[in-house]
Amino acid sequence: MPRVVKRKYQKIKLVVEYNKRGKGCGPAHTEMQSYIGVLACSRVPLVDKKWAEIPKDIKEQIWEAIDMAFVVGQGGKNLVLSSVAKKWKDFKSTLTRHYILPFIKEREKLSQPPELYKFIEKAEWDAFVASRLSEQFMSVHFQHSHIREKLEYNHRLSRKGYAGLEDQLEETIDRSIFMRLWYLISLHLLS
Repeated sequence: MPRVVKRKYQKIKLVVEYNKRGKGCGPAHTEMQSYIGVLACSRVPLVDKKWAEIPKDIKEQIWEAIDMAFVVGQGGKNLVLSSVAKKWKDFKSTLTRHYILPFIKEREKLSQPPELYKFIEKAEWDAFVASRLSEQFMSVHFQHSHIREKLEYNHRLSRKGYAGLEDQLEETIDRSIFMRLWYLISLHLLS
């Protein structure tokens, strides 16, 4: 994200806005989330660990990169780092689904990191592939894919998330109708 890096060098920080419920919204929030995704993919090692096991200095470097580019507000560090954790997990899932599992029977295609992700070191890629092809991982993966097949409703909110949907609905419909609709959506999600 060159525009974010350029603004950092110019010492220009975008202010992230929040809606009434304290959820990030607006173009600065969207751009910050994109930048968090880039940092999660490129700076966090591609290892089969849990987020809690990632060294604190890596987490601190990511926070500092975000803090230099955006005014996040009080409690922002925890929100940013939890977003990094989710994007890192999603990145590993994407690599697994698109670049490893389809080629289980064609192991030679797994010998190099995907062309799209040139920043992944070969040794790191090899270790990641080995962890994803292990019996333990495959067992958990097939259990979860079986559960996923039973889901009726897929997530379809796009990048704006629930906070963006709330704002959009409030702009377009009467407040009382919005509250009833939001109540019904909440009940549906909890069931």
